[in-house]
Order: sequence, then structure tokens, then C-alpha cells
Amino acid sequence: MAAAPALDHATLEAAARWYIDLRCEESTEATHEAHRRWLEHDPRHRLAWERLGRLQERFDRVSPGIARPTLTNARAKRREVLKVLSILLAAGASGALAWRTTPLPTLMADQRTDVGERRRIRLEDGGHVQLNTATALDIRYSPSLRELRLLRGEILIETARDNLSRPFVVHTAEGSIRALGTRFIVRREVGQTRVCVLEHAVEVRNASPSTAVRVEAGQQLSFGEDKMGSVQAATPQADAWVRDMLVVDNWRLDDFIGELQRYRPGHLGCDPAVAQLRISGAFHLIDTDVILENLTSTLPVRIRRFSRFWASVEAV
Repeated sequence: MAAAPALDHATLEAAARWYIDLRCEESTEATHEAHRRWLEHDPRHRLAWERLGRLQERFDRVSPGIARPTLTNARAKRREVLKVLSILLAAGASGALAWRTTPLPTLMADQRTDVGERRRIRLEDGGHVQLNTATALDIRYSPSLRELRLLRGEILIETARDNLSRPFVVHTAEGSIRALGTRFIVRREVGQTRVCVLEHAVEVRNASPSTAVRVEAGQQLSFGEDKMGSVQAATPQADAWVRDMLVVDNWRLDDFIGELQRYRPGHLGCDPAVAQLRISGAFHLIDTDVILENLTSTLPVRIRRFSRFWASVEAV
């Protein structure tokens, strides 16, 4: 008998979002149809929805307001989604999920951004950190160490000279990055961390005992808990998101759509029939709907929408 597929954070969050959307007063038949399509798209979607159904009574008991909210803005809806998500995660398929693969710590993170949100914060030593979309970050300064823990998402760090000469270290589930007077980007993806150095250098160690790898300006490195990648040339315009831009050069369309999905709530798919098309350009992230519409004028594609939170790029 085959094991049930694992339910990851993205799948559970999508189920929580559908739960709220279907109970809003503005819910329409188109929303219900999009939900049915979502259920059919992946076996994990139905499993997540079934788990949610088993916890229905707990939702109503813990937070009665979830039952049928009248939500007037995206932030209010996001709060309700997080309530449902936290219960889903606390229950888990076997009582709990590992901290590395669930966002429970992110709900209590020192700094958080929602999907599509970006924010710049000043550190107590005068340095700065910019948080990209859907990012969660803890900040810990002690008399001997300056530490950040990236729980999910992407950050750009600009370190400052410290009067106490404390090391500056960024931790992820996969390892740690020690700054050597620098400006650099750290991004957590599924099972790996990627660091891209913009100025000076960093030293990288993964979670398994290993020798530190030095990454210089203009270079990047991806690593997992027990695997260290090779140092490569940095992705051009890796920090474009700081200027609300996404810059790509000869990307496959499915890779482009996957990256755009990070900045857009809900589901954004790409038909395999057009996945291999190539795209280059600079795109403003302020309005992802505009980006999608512009694709139809430059590529042989159309945008099929089932709801505000479900769209797919398909062949004409």
C-alpha cells in the first residue's frame, strides 16, 4: 500500500485560504468551481482538505469568527487564514510536523512579511535588513554575537561596523553564513539555502560538520544540511526585488511563472504546453496582474482565471 503524500506548508496554507474564501459573503459559483479544480489538481490538495474537514469542529470552538467572516480587506483575510493554518499544523498528520518544514515558528517571528509585501528594517548596530515576499526572520543580538535566523523567504543584509566587534551570522535550517563586512542575499528554498554576495565576502558552513566555504562578491552558493554546492557566478540582478523589479534573461516560462508566484497570493500555474517558451525583460512587481496581461502581447499564451486567487498561463 503506497504511503500518503506528505503535506507541505504551501498545500496546507492553500487549504486554509480556500476554507476562508468559501465562507466569505462574496464567495461565488466561480470560486466554488475553482476550488473543485484545485482539489482535482493534486492528491495532496484533497488530503489537506480532508484534514481540514476533520478539524472543522475545532475551528468553530477555538475561533468562532472563522465560521463565516465578513472580510473587508486582504489583511483581515490573511489573519483568518493564519488562524486556520495554525490549527492544521498543530494537528498534523501524526500530531506534529518538523519545525524545518512548517511555518509555526514564523507566526511568532520577530519580523514577517506577507505574500507580495517587502520591508526594510534598521538593526540596532546601524545595519539594515530588507525582507522580500513571504519572509519570516528572528533577530538576536547578545554581548558576543549578532545573529539572524531566516525561517523562510529571502533577505538582503547590509552589515555595519560593530563597536563590540561581534561576529554577524545568519542561520537557516541548512547551515550558517558569517558576514565578512558585506552586503549579501540569503534565500531559503525547499531543503536548501542560497547565498548571493553583492559586496565583500561571506563564509558558509552547512549543518553537517564541514570546512567553511568562502564566497566572494559576484558569486553565489547553494547548500543543504549535508551537501555543499559549488561556488558559481551570481545571478545578474539578484537584488532587483529591492527595487520592486523582477529581471530575467532568457528564462523558461515555467521558471518565470514559478518566481512570479512568490509575489502573488493563491495559485498561479503554467501549462506544460508553453513551459519551454523563453522570456526576458524587467517586470514591475507592484501589480502581477499587469505582468500576466503583458505576457499575452509578447508570447502565444492566454491567461485563464477561475477566481482572484487562481490563474493559469495556457497556450492560445
